[in-house]
Amino acid sequence: MSALEIIAVIVSFLGIWLTARRRMLCWPVNLLACALYFQLFLEVRLYADMVLQALFGIAILYGWIAWMRGKDEEGDVVVVPLTGLEACVGLAAGALGAAAIGWFTSHHTNAALPWMDATLSSFSLLAQYWTARRHASSWLLWIVVDVVYVGMFVFKGLWPTAGLYAAMVALAVLGYRNWLRSDAGRNAATRRKP
Repeated sequence: MSALEIIAVIVSFLGIWLTARRRMLCWPVNLLACALYFQLFLEVRLYADMVLQALFGIAILYGWIAWMRGKDEEGDVVVVPLTGLEACVGLAAGALGAAAIGWFTSHHTNAALPWMDATLSSFSLLAQYWTARRHASSWLLWIVVDVVYVGMFVFKGLWPTAGLYAAMVALAVLGYRNWLRSDAGRNAATRRKP
């Protein structure tokens, strides 16, 4: 456990909590969390997760812009349903990304857990993209990914980070419920309009 890991845990928790609440402040806070975890993962040789943080940085900038454009008249971020086709294409892309990253890191680096790290990284990118696109289903993917991350971080001895990811599972459940309620309330209000 290091001071860097503890700070990264606190900043990340705050960022995810703000995301679950659909607050625009989530984007700069999550960007800082990415920078902190980039450094931490470099130090513990989880290279796919390190690169993932850099890619998350790009996705966060995209999400920030998408959320600014995806507000309703009251200024609330609008939740958008994920279609079956989008889900299938996304999951297939996640699997292909996992295979490509896993092959590369297992053959060209000294990564500690190349295939698990690659799979989690690829599907985390997909979940981040779905979050940026304002799909409530992103939280379901986050739940699955974060549960497996808990095990990986326990295995690597990153106990505060494992605790963070366990808390992120709970935040993802809350985020999913919150986003579903928001979407249901918006749909009900739309049906009531003359």
